[in-house]
Formats: sequence, C-alpha cells, structure tokens
Amino acid sequence: MADVTGSGDERDEDEGLRISEPKRWAAGVPGVGHALARSLTRMGTRRSVRTLRLVNQDHGFDCPGCAWPEPPPGERSAVEFCENGAKAVAEEATRARVTREFFAEHSLADLAGRTGHWLGGQGRLVEPMYRAPDADHYRPISWDAAFTLIARELAALESPDEAAFYTSGRTSNEAAFVYQLFARALGTNNLPDCSNMCHESSGTALTSTIGIGKGSVTLADLEAADLVLVVGQNPGTNHPRMLSSLEKVKRAGGRIVAVNPLPEAALLRFRNPQHARGVVGRGTALADQFLQIRLGGDLALFQALGRRLLDAEDAAPGTVVDHDFIARHTTGFDDYVRHIRGDGGPSVGGLSAAEIAAATGLTGAEIDELAGRMLSAKRVVVCWAMGLTQHAGAVATIQELVNVLLLQGNIGRPGAGVCPVRGHSNVQGDRTMGIWERPTAAFLDALGAEFGFAPPRRHGLDVVDTIRAMRDGRVRVFVGMGGNFVAATPDSAVTEAAIRSCRLTVQVSTTLNRSHAVTGRAALILPTLGRTEADVQVSGPQQVTVEDSMGMVHASRGRLAPAGAQLRSEVAIVCGLAEATFAALARRTAQAATETAATETAATAQAVAETVPAVGRTADVDWVGLGGDYARIRAHISRVVPGFDDFEKRLAEPGGFALPHPPRDSRTFPTPSGRAAFTVNTAPALTVPPGHLLLQTIRSHDQYNTTIYGLDDRYRGVRGGRRVVLVHPDDLAALGVADGTHVDLVSVWTDGSTRRAENFRAVSYPTASGCAAAYFPETNVLVPLDATARRSNTPTSKSLVIRLEPTAGRA
Repeated sequence: MADVTGSGDERDEDEGLRISEPKRWAAGVPGVGHALARSLTRMGTRRSVRTLRLVNQDHGFDCPGCAWPEPPPGERSAVEFCENGAKAVAEEATRARVTREFFAEHSLADLAGRTGHWLGGQGRLVEPMYRAPDADHYRPISWDAAFTLIARELAALESPDEAAFYTSGRTSNEAAFVYQLFARALGTNNLPDCSNMCHESSGTALTSTIGIGKGSVTLADLEAADLVLVVGQNPGTNHPRMLSSLEKVKRAGGRIVAVNPLPEAALLRFRNPQHARGVVGRGTALADQFLQIRLGGDLALFQALGRRLLDAEDAAPGTVVDHDFIARHTTGFDDYVRHIRGDGGPSVGGLSAAEIAAATGLTGAEIDELAGRMLSAKRVVVCWAMGLTQHAGAVATIQELVNVLLLQGNIGRPGAGVCPVRGHSNVQGDRTMGIWERPTAAFLDALGAEFGFAPPRRHGLDVVDTIRAMRDGRVRVFVGMGGNFVAATPDSAVTEAAIRSCRLTVQVSTTLNRSHAVTGRAALILPTLGRTEADVQVSGPQQVTVEDSMGMVHASRGRLAPAGAQLRSEVAIVCGLAEATFAALARRTAQAATETAATETAATAQAVAETVPAVGRTADVDWVGLGGDYARIRAHISRVVPGFDDFEKRLAEPGGFALPHPPRDSRTFPTPSGRAAFTVNTAPALTVPPGHLLLQTIRSHDQYNTTIYGLDDRYRGVRGGRRVVLVHPDDLAALGVADGTHVDLVSVWTDGSTRRAENFRAVSYPTASGCAAAYFPETNVLVPLDATARRSNTPTSKSLVIRLEPTAGRA
C-alpha cells in the first residue's frame, strides 16, 4: 500500500543540533538556572517574582503543568514548583502578545508551515479571531458575533451528534462541568478529551479490577511505601515534583525500582536544589534497581513476578500471599493461579523462560531480584504513566500489575496501592465532572434531575472515533476547549484532513498552536484567561478548583492582570456560547411552530417538527447566572457529583479535601461482584521482522505534551533540535546505519500499509536493545488511526514497528 508521509510542523529548526553524552543525574543548580532563565526571558524580573511565589501555594494558583499533588499547606516549600512548571507559567504569563496585526501579516498557509515551537513562542492571544470560509487570514471578530456564528452552526445541525466538544486537561472543574452540561443539554455525549489518548487504558483496567478508575494512594501513602515501582514513566521531565516524594521514600528507608527502556537521569540520581546535598553534595541515588525492559514486555514481567510470588508462598505457606484479604475481598484468584502456573511446569501464563526473556529483554536473575524486593516489602506502590498505557495490550498489562498487588493485599493498605500518574493539571478532575463520552447512568440521572431535562443516553465519540466521524462527514462542528487536538492526535495526515472537512472549528486557547493553523472551512479562535490571571465576574473575583492525580480537590486563584481586555474565562465563554445557542434553538423552534400552525395536516406538521434537532430545550439552566458566579456552579456540582457535598465549605479547608475512594478508604470495591477482580491475561505477540526496531514516542525535557518550550533535551544530551531517533549502538551497527546519519522512520503495519516521518538524525543511545525512541508530535504520523489499545481505544504510540531508510539528499 502507499506510503503516508508526515505533513506540516516540519520546518527545519535542527541545523544547530548537537549531541553529547546523556546525564547521570537531574535537577540541582542547572535546573534552577534554566527555570529562572526561561522565566526572566518570557516574563521579566518583577513579573517572575510576583508569579512564581504563588505557584501551588494554598493562597495562590495551581500550576498549569502536571497533576502531581502538593504537600499539605504546612509542609510546602516557599518554592513549590519545578523547572517545567516554571516554563509552563512563563508560557502563559509571557509579555508577548499575538495581535490582529500578527494575523494580518501571517496567512493561514504561513502558520501551517511553522513548527509548534515557533507558534507557541509568539505569545498570548488577546482578541477573538475569525477565519471566514476558505479565507487565508484570520480577522478580528466581536464576542457577540462569534457566539452568534457558532450558535447558528449548531442550531442548523440535523443532529446534535454532528458536533464534538473536545477538552484539555487544564480546564477547571467549574468550566468542565458547564461544558459537559452544555453538550448534553444540546443532546450529545460527544465529549472526547485528552484522557482518551493517555490514561484511558488505566481507567478501563482499574474500573474492571478495583471498581474505580483512579489511583488508590495518597501522597502520604507513597512516601510511606517500602517499595515503589516506577514503570514506563519519566518523572524527571514529566512530573519533576514527584522526585521530592521519591527522595522521601529513600530517606525513610524505602526502595525504588525503575522499569523503563530508557535510562532516565532523574531516577538514577536526584540533586534536590532545595537542600544543600542537592546543591553542593551528590544528591540522592533514587533507583535501587533499573530494569531496562523491552518495549511492550511489562505484561510478561508482571506475570513472571506473580509466578515467583506464588512459588515463594508454596515454599513458605502463609508468608507471602494474603489469603485472608483474597478470600474476603477478591474474586477470580483460582483462575488466575491456574493461568499463571499453566500445566504446572516452569512456564508462566503459557510463556517459557526463553519467551519471557525475549519479551522483556531481562534476565531471570534481574526478575528474581525484583521478586525478592517484593517479598521483603510489606507496603508496595506501583506508579506508571504512558509507557504502559499506549500499547495494544495496555489494559491487560495494567490488570496484571493489579493482580500482583492483590496477591499480597497491597490495595487498601496504608503505604500501598496503584498510582497512575496523570499528565495535565486537571485531567482527572475533568473526568470526575462528567467529561466522558460514556457517562454512567447514575451521573446522567443526577444531572437530569438537577436541571430538569433528559440527558442523552447513547454513548458518544472518543478522540479516535471523533476523527473517524469528521473524516466520514458525520461530525461537522468541532469545539476544542484548550489543548492542541491536531498535534496531539495520531495519523497526522488523516487527522488534518478530517479537521479540514468540518464546516466550523472553534479553539478556546491562551496561545497559538497547530490547531489554529489546520482548521475547518471556517474557524474561530476564542482567547481565554490563563490559570495565572485574575478572574473577575459580576459577582466579584472568582476562584476555580482542580483535582490532582491522587483525588485531592483544591482552589486556584489567579492574581495577574489579564493579558488583554478582551479575554474571557473558560466558564464565561461556555456560558455565553450556551446562552446564544439555546436562544438560536428557541428561535428555530418558534419558527417551526409558526410553520406548523400554518399547515392543515398532521403529516405536514410532523414533517416540520422533525426538522428541529432533538435537544434538551427544557433544561432549566441559568447560563448567565452561572457565568457570573462560580459558587453557583459548585452548588450544582455538590448535588450531582458524589463526594462534593458541602463543596464551598470544604473548599475553604487548607489544602482542600480528598474525594472518597472506596478501595483505599474501606477496602470496598464498587465492581459488579463487590470485590476486587483477579484477571486472566495473555501476553500479546508482537512480531518484529529482521531489520526493524520497536519505536516509542517520547517527550523532550523542553516540552510538556504538545507544548514545545525549547529545542533542548539536556538530560539525554540532545540540544538544538528535535528530529532525532535514539537507537542502541549495537542495533545501528547491525542495521548498517552510522551514528549521525539522516534517516526516514517508516512504520510498518500488518495490513501492508506504511507511514513515513522524514529526515531524522540517528543517534547512538543506551536504549533497550531492539528498541528506539523519538519525540512526538513529530512522529504522530507513524501511528495509523486504527492502531489502538484493545478496550480503551488509546493510540498505540509506544509500540511502533519501524525500519530506518536513508533520507533522500542527506548524507
């Protein structure tokens, strides 16, 4: 089949690319220096001091970066942010502005040819902009005109399911709640969000095993663990404040094991810049053991661990397996044991020792060492991120790690449990607020009772299915609440063509990104307040709330003056758009009624009535009132979402409050059986032909999700560019590719199709043998739309079979 080649976001910024040896430690004084340099450059001295002192403080604002929880207020540092958090704040609080003059100078075609790094560096968006149908420039538009335009398009749809409402994980609880209410009052559950592309596999696996799709540990639990496994995760770049918690684990006598195809500097040694030992000393060696696993081998590893724990229990009955916990709180144990032990021989889950070694790339001695650590630990926590969630067998892999924890009763015990580490700062809160294409009946019942309407019951579209629907002409209006949908999604050529097929695309944003350059026939940019900025509505200054990775809900209060007089909050934008849309629908309904009254036959009346979309026109929502006073939104949340009773009162508690988590709180498991479930999982077979490698997509240290702060990944020794592919030196030699050669990455799929990402520099790097790594979004083109994880539909960006081909015209 034909080669599919990457499109856009490829203007060469890599001519200054420099490669050096990867670092063996992270943070320290250089981390502070880079944070300050970025802040001073983007914000200036006074603005930097004023802003950074409020990040993650109880009286300040939640960092717009990751969702790692804050310590209790009395235990927080005066500098409660990391290097990448400072970069996220600087990106939002920058003094640079994107004005109407900028859009007059830069055409849509020009913007489409720019890199994400260049686009994001232009500054804050400050007024609504409109791209008229097929025009090549954005032009200013008033808010009222923008809302009228969107409302007209939504009211004209034949079905509310022809619209999709995407959400980024930086959206507040209040904005997320009114956003999903708007979509459901309109009549659709098409609420794709960034969870679909990252931790959907975690939620699916955890819901099926422990009954709730969230982690079961608190920050105190993690820091009290005897053993912490950090699997498929790079906290030094993606969640740097986690390093302080891991340091506390080590200082308290706990042990840490890193499981990852790449050696990550921060897990090798952390130099905490807030302590003298991190500034003038050698810091703390975090990982007691590093298992350099082959991509996709984690399920086999956890099955091998389960077999070793069962064998140890046989050798010393009653000392390893928590039989009382299993009998009282679980189902499926006997089936699990039969599967792991197979025919009673040495195989594990049907895999021989040789097959386990091939799948994991680990020796039996390495797995034995980890099993020994688990045997000696009374409290075990397993942390993971997208290194586990973006594989075809991701759900089964996470279910398997739950099996291992259940064996020793390590769920619902202080200092033990599951810890999926979320990305965006409120991605977990958005799901709690109802941003989900498959809402539960209980949530819809409560929502309908609160607002007096019948929410739609049919499941909506997730991210991948939204792209398919746009491609096929079934979704005609796309609204994005934050994020960068075009750059975050797989199969870049298909996604961009799908977006361009829409009648209207709307982006609610703080800064420019590729989703503003790849648009529908008509497009709107609606500029919004950032987390750092004061939000003042008719009732006075507002606060919003977020939920962190561990289920803590707390307030966030911006203090900076808005970047522009025309900026509106996300809540105000949603409520204003909803008010305009339902007014337009009311007018259409009135017009239909007038036409019906003028007819004389029931058949004609029915035909006219059927032209009006089946929307929740009777929903009792005071959109204007909600937009003017967020406490009113929280009052609704307290009556709709479990765990938010007395929301406003509890929000005043220092540090916020914890949401209930039955497995953690009482060893109660809200599964159909009322018990935690052992599961039987089969390790997927992933065949890599000779001359090919397994590729994972990764972030650089100068990046957060699709936001590119700079062109350096200094911990990995990559500076001045991003189009690199990291390959083990032995693999380069076997492939006949010299270090520094320019190559195309060609992904190969079972249907015979290929995808091509052009002009990458091959870099000799100590990754796992047979594996490679390259940055996204540059490599998203390599992931076909239909390559998704079983059951979660998450793109499989961590297990791509590729070959390297010389780049035409490059030495």
